[in-house]
Amino acid sequence: MLKIVPPKPFFYKGGEKAVLLLHSFTSNTIDMKKLGKYLQRNDYSCYAPLYSGHGLTAEELLTYRPSDWWQDVLNGYQFLRDEGFEKIAVIGLSLGGVFALKAGQELEINAVVTMSVPLHREASFLQNRVFHYAKGYKQLEGKKEEQINLEMNRLQNMSIDSLVEFQQLINKTMNKLALLTSPIRILYGELDEPLYKESAEVIFQSVATNKKTMKGYPNSKHLMTIGTDINDVNKDILTFLDDLTW
Repeated sequence: MLKIVPPKPFFYKGGEKAVLLLHSFTSNTIDMKKLGKYLQRNDYSCYAPLYSGHGLTAEELLTYRPSDWWQDVLNGYQFLRDEGFEKIAVIGLSLGGVFALKAGQELEINAVVTMSVPLHREASFLQNRVFHYAKGYKQLEGKKEEQINLEMNRLQNMSIDSLVEFQQLINKTMNKLALLTSPIRILYGELDEPLYKESAEVIFQSVATNKKTMKGYPNSKHLMTIGTDINDVNKDILTFLDDLTW
């Protein structure tokens, strides 16, 4: 059976301006590598934490909770502070975007960029995401169909308490959007579910800052950092960061 090498956090040392890069649910830091390298080439230092359980099996993933993943974000923020960075922007994709909003509400953040952020998500939808991830992971491991089906049946009986907590985290974060006063850039893919455009509009209307912009990308689905519009997305994020008062 094939042993999958788990992904790792990464730190790309660049200039004096720091960016915390936050990946999506059931994914990993690979989502953020191209953006991180691009920003590093343009004089930004980037750190991307890996959330606990991510990049591992679905069974291991479900033993962790959003409170653990949020702690990973806090540890990433502290890593950059310990490296001597006083001003930090945060960029997040999907779940990472929810965490970016939460960081903007609770931490000293210079600016926020969100991509593909859900306004709400039911635990049952999140469970289906985990099942999809689990099946793909087991196939990558080279397991036979019979073994996969057996393990998938067991997985369906695992507790989804962590996913209920995830649903509540999204709701709580969205209810506190008025606490966000940092400049914000809100991005979504026009080929993604309509929910994400609706979410972008709600975030735009609800945040307290008047330094806010929103944009949809015509050829982008959910994972905007590795999609067809990647060059435009990267350039737009860089322009937003360059225009900030650091």
